[in-house]
Amino acid sequence: MSSTSELSSFAARLSRFIRASTSVPAAAIPPFDQFAFELFTLQFEHNAAYRRLCEARGARPGTVKHRSEIPAVPTSAFKEWELSCLPVAERTTTFHSSGTTGQQPSRHFHNAESLALYEASLWAWFEAHFRMANGKWQMAILTPLPEQAPHSSLVHMFETIRRRLGASASSFVGRAEEDGAWAVDLQAAVELLRTASAAREPLLLLGTAFSFVHLLDHLAERDLRFELAPGSCALETGGYKGRSRSLPKAELHTLISQRLGISSGHVICEYGMSELSSQAYDSALVASRFTHHVSRHTHHASRSFHFPPWARVQIVSPETGLDVGDGETGLIRVFDLANVYSVMAVQTEDLGIRHGDGFALAGRAVLAEPRGCSLMVV
Repeated sequence: MSSTSELSSFAARLSRFIRASTSVPAAAIPPFDQFAFELFTLQFEHNAAYRRLCEARGARPGTVKHRSEIPAVPTSAFKEWELSCLPVAERTTTFHSSGTTGQQPSRHFHNAESLALYEASLWAWFEAHFRMANGKWQMAILTPLPEQAPHSSLVHMFETIRRRLGASASSFVGRAEEDGAWAVDLQAAVELLRTASAAREPLLLLGTAFSFVHLLDHLAERDLRFELAPGSCALETGGYKGRSRSLPKAELHTLISQRLGISSGHVICEYGMSELSSQAYDSALVASRFTHHVSRHTHHASRSFHFPPWARVQIVSPETGLDVGDGETGLIRVFDLANVYSVMAVQTEDLGIRHGDGFALAGRAVLAEPRGCSLMVV
C-alpha cells in the first residue's frame, strides 16, 4: 500500500473519531493511545527526517511502550528539516511560523486531505467553545485577508470559521503591509462595531493580542465605547512581539469588556501554532458532550487551556523530560493526532503550568526565539 493510501485511510478514521468525540460517550471512543501508536508507526515509515531523529534516539515502532516515549520534535526543527510524509509534488499549502522578521520560519506542509482534517479539527473544538447565539453571528476579523497572508495558519483558521458561519469576506478588517507586518484598518473595524451594535446582533471578534491593543487604543483616543449585543464573544491569540505596547492578559480582557461591552466570560484565549493542526482554548465553557475529556480539577478549570480529545498535552521538565507535578512549570509538549501528514509529537519552547490535564501559559523558555504565539508572563 502506498504512503498516500495508508495515511488517507488513517485520516478518514481520525475524522470519524473527531465526529464521535463530539457526539457519543467516552467509553465508545477508541483509546487515544491506540491511534497514537498506529500514527507513530506510519510517520516513522513515511517521514524520512522524523525517522532519522527517532533512530538517533533509539526509538522505533515496537520498542515504544508508552505514548510519552514517542520522540517529540522541537519546533525549531521545522525550520531546518522537511518534516512531512507528503511527496514534494503534493505539498500544495505551506504554513509558516510568525516569528520576528529575518528569522527562518517553521514550515508545515499540507495537501487537500491534510487541510480538510485541519479544518475538521479546528471547527469541532471552536464550535464547542463558541455556541451559535440565535443561530447568527456578525464577524470582525482583525487580520489580513487569506490572499494577503497565504502562509498563515491563523488566517486560514479564521477564514474557515468565517466560511462555516456564512459571514461576508468584508469581515476581515486587517491588512498586510509591504514588509509583511499586519495592521488593522481601524476605520473599517469601527464601522463594523457600529453596525453590529446598532443591529443588536451578537458579534464574534477574532484577532491577535497586538491587534486588539491597536483597536482599543484607537477607541480610547476617540473616547469610543460600544455595547455589543448579549452573546458577543472575542477570541484573542498570540503575543505582542514589539508590534504594540504589551498588556497583562487580565488588563487586556478588562479593556475589551469596557470598550466593547463583551462580558469577561466571553473573552476567550486560543493557543495554537503553525506546527500543530489542533488548538487549545482557555475557557471552561465546553459543551457537555466534551466533558469526558476536560479535567476534573475544577479549581483550575476556569482559565486553564485544554486541547480537544484528539490531542494530548504533556508538561515536562526541561532537565529530565519527565512530567512535572500538578501546579509546577515545564515545557509544553503536544501529541496532536490531526498532524497525520507531518509529526504527531511536537515539543514547543513555551512554558506551561500543569493544571490536571490542562495548563496555564507561563511565557517562553529562556533563549527561545520570539514568535507570534508567544505570550508575556502574567
